[in-house]
Amino acid sequence: MPKRYWLMKCEPSAYTIDDLARDGKTCWEGVRNFQARNFMRDTMQLDDGVLFYASNADPSGVTGVARIARTGYPDHYAWQKGHKYYDAKSTETEPVWFMVDLAFVERFPITVSLATLKTTRGLEEMKVVQKGSRLSVQPATKAEYQTVVRLGRKMQSTTS
Repeated sequence: MPKRYWLMKCEPSAYTIDDLARDGKTCWEGVRNFQARNFMRDTMQLDDGVLFYASNADPSGVTGVARIARTGYPDHYAWQKGHKYYDAKSTETEPVWFMVDLAFVERFPITVSLATLKTTRGLEEMKVVQKGSRLSVQPATKAEYQTVVRLGRKMQSTTS
């Protein structure tokens, strides 16, 4: 199966690319949107590329790269009463919510901002630049992924 590419959003107050660099790997729990859940449960594959996006940041944008280190499995936090991700409808025998594990690949020294993404040729159709696009897990094309990674690396060479 061909490799797929994703953009995954997280608020810096919850988890950052620096946290992922420190931890090496983490579970991506707490997604409570059915479309995003379906991507994680049904479509993501081992070693798919991930653009790590800091949302509600200053500036918001892609801060680095990760990869899928474990494919979709039940989000066990949904079963823990009192946990912020608890969902009484989700059970061990009939899980509703799923998560994946991400592994750190690289951090960009400067955020590839949403403003930059919006003005970069070839990214006009990228989901994150579309008006009203709020989904926390989004597919990206190979070309979009490569363009953003090139931008992040180019910014690295200009800041050194």
